[in-house]
Amino acid sequence: MNTVLSRANSLFAFSLSVMAALTFGCFITTAFKDRSIPVDIHVSKVMLKNVDDFTGPRERSDLGFLVFDISADLQPIFDWNVKQLFLYLSAEYATKNNALNQVVLWDKIVLRGGETKLNLRETKPEYLFFDDGNGLRSNKNITLTLSWNVVPNAGILPLVMGSGHVSLPFPDSYEIYKSY
Repeated sequence: MNTVLSRANSLFAFSLSVMAALTFGCFITTAFKDRSIPVDIHVSKVMLKNVDDFTGPRERSDLGFLVFDISADLQPIFDWNVKQLFLYLSAEYATKNNALNQVVLWDKIVLRGGETKLNLRETKPEYLFFDDGNGLRSNKNITLTLSWNVVPNAGILPLVMGSGHVSLPFPDSYEIYKSY
């Protein structure tokens, strides 16, 4: 009646239930932790060009250039359930065509055990800051925000925004001859 396979199945099912309970316990111990930290963002240079957009109709689009500084101490975010952080700097702004535009300008992966003090000086964006029209020129409210995804060992993948951001205006005219 109690064959070897029946006993192995019972042992496997019990082990799986115990592992699921332990994983849930690991998740619940850090699920409600506040992972927001203060972030200092400073922009030292803003430039705007009007360039050909080769992705669609033959129109010209705005291309923004920034030089920024970011400083933050990421150590309070890390605990035993954090495997890595995916950091990204995004720009948010409104235009007459779109109520909300979001563009990722820079990103970085920080592993557990790696350098947790973020101190970037005179950094240029990793990705181009293109607008799909002319929405950057004379835009007075472009907001830069540092956000991150916490990659846990067990549990959900929360999206957290830093508690510091900076809003900046873009110029009223295009740069013509200056290089970035």
